[in-house]
Amino acid sequence: MTLRRWLAAAFISAGLSITGTTGAAEKARETEKKVAEFTFGSLRTLPADQARTQAEAWLKTTGKFDAEAFQAIWSKAEAPVLDRVLATLEMGSPEARTILAEARNATASAPKAVPAMLKDRNQNAFLRSNLALGFARSLASARVFEESLDALKLVTVDQVVDPSSFLFHKAVAEHGLTKKDEAVATIIRLIDDVLDAPDRYKMVATIMFIDMRGWSKDEKDLNNIARLMDNSGRRLDLARGGVQTQEIQKKIVFRLDELIKELENEKKSNCSGNGGNCPNGSKPGSGSGSGPPTSPMDDSKIATNGGAGTVDEKKIKALADKWGQLPDHERAKALQDITKDLPAKFKIVVEDYFKAVSSIQR
Repeated sequence: MTLRRWLAAAFISAGLSITGTTGAAEKARETEKKVAEFTFGSLRTLPADQARTQAEAWLKTTGKFDAEAFQAIWSKAEAPVLDRVLATLEMGSPEARTILAEARNATASAPKAVPAMLKDRNQNAFLRSNLALGFARSLASARVFEESLDALKLVTVDQVVDPSSFLFHKAVAEHGLTKKDEAVATIIRLIDDVLDAPDRYKMVATIMFIDMRGWSKDEKDLNNIARLMDNSGRRLDLARGGVQTQEIQKKIVFRLDELIKELENEKKSNCSGNGGNCPNGSKPGSGSGSGPPTSPMDDSKIATNGGAGTVDEKKIKALADKWGQLPDHERAKALQDITKDLPAKFKIVVEDYFKAVSSIQR
């Protein structure tokens, strides 16, 4: 059994959809069909001599071939083939040099669109495909997942000199955007189809896969909310506070509010059998007590012995808007009110979210 088949089977057994079909049998058949679309071990990094030949042929078409400078690039045997190809592209195309420079500076100032040059199918295929990969690689490393993935969608893995880099950074972007179906398919192909994929790529890809196995389908799952918060914070760090970020924030506020309402309703239901008053001394997280806890609560449990915990959507949004201006004691009180019914570890997550949202208000 290939690693692709093992991972696919594990993914299905965890209840995660690869194809969107229903039923284990249908999922299995669809997965086997996807497996058949690829040829096992068919991809590998283009040998350096062949990559050099293609790079030289392209560079000569630009009229900017400099034999000495070209030799200096390709004599660095320790440098990855992709890096040498990108250096050649920068030598022959000022526009490519600008695109790659902006991508490398993405942490400070992230590109907000895929460059027109990468969308132009009339461009030389060698230039366009490998430039798209270089652009996407730098953006994925800076957590600019949207444009990274958009750039890779413009070309195919068999067009680039380094298929493992293509598939790895595509998986990173898909995982970062919580596109689990796409990410698992990309990871499977990286591990199974690329003969010379670096161990570091395969290790990180496997970690991402294992992480996705634990993703719940419940939108109100605390870990899913935390991932939305992380994505919102990531976009705010990149100075992307527009409509897309606002939609993510709305989802967070709505799901937190719904989760709190569920906990309130559960508490009322548990206490209704005692005239509306829950007995004191119940175990923390048992859902039947309103008195103070007598022992520490496990982070994996949800407390039900706090106050009313009534926090509506408007209040959460108002706090997010002015979090940066609140005094420390007011922040602590607001955070306590919001997270009183949540596991302790999520207090940090919620606080970090509010800090990220308020940072663009300053």
